Amino acid sequence: MPEAVPAAAVDAAVLAGSAAVHDMSMWGLFMQADFIVKAVMIILIWASLWSWSIIFSKRSVLKKINRRADVFEDSFWSGEALDKIYARVKDTDPDPLVSTFSAGMDEWQAGVADGVPVKESMQASLRQRVERAMNVTIGREINALEKGMTFLASVGSVAPFVGLFGTVWGIMNSFSSIAATNNTSLAVVAPGIAEALFATALGLVAAIPAVVCYNVFSNGINRYADRLEAFADEFSAILSRHLDSQSANAKGSKAA
Repeated sequence: MPEAVPAAAVDAAVLAGSAAVHDMSMWGLFMQADFIVKAVMIILIWASLWSWSIIFSKRSVLKKINRRADVFEDSFWSGEALDKIYARVKDTDPDPLVSTFSAGMDEWQAGVADGVPVKESMQASLRQRVERAMNVTIGREINALEKGMTFLASVGSVAPFVGLFGTVWGIMNSFSSIAATNNTSLAVVAPGIAEALFATALGLVAAIPAVVCYNVFSNGINRYADRLEAFADEFSAILSRHLDSQSANAKGSKAA
């Protein structure tokens, strides 16, 4: 009669074969996951890739507009006539600061097309129109800069919970495997737990850069908005002084 094989040896061989079937690499965990966990992983990977595209784009845009703002402000405060500056920049590629300046100059030139107003009420109306035109432009430009920020905030707040859902589902699968095989060995539950933890990791990989970059870009956009508003205030003050000067000259001419 053939020699009996101990039951423990049989169980060890079965478990070793079962463990060998499972690929514990990231690609293997993805391919072996069930439909729900796989869908969660795909969503998180897509959210992470889209977040990084927004991050690179936003970083490039903020760097570019701040560099162009430095160049424009150097020209603006160089003493060159505003009309010459306006003629030079109005046909260039627009950026928020140039657009704000152009909006103010457009309204200014429309208001003085028939001569600088002398009446104080007309001057006050012109000042208000110039300020309103620049404020509307600032609001529009800041809204454009904030495009994509909502997505980063959503990924940062939602991705960990999406990953947690994949984790819970993977653990449920592990307990189902235990119930089906009536075996609590690590070889039975390890694949499901690994898939679950992988989903959690993907959620964190998507969320952490999104949260950090959202905070960085929010601060950058707020600083740039303050820069635009400060420029608009300074530009309005320059135009106001010009109106006061013209009004004083007109009154002096009448008195003479």
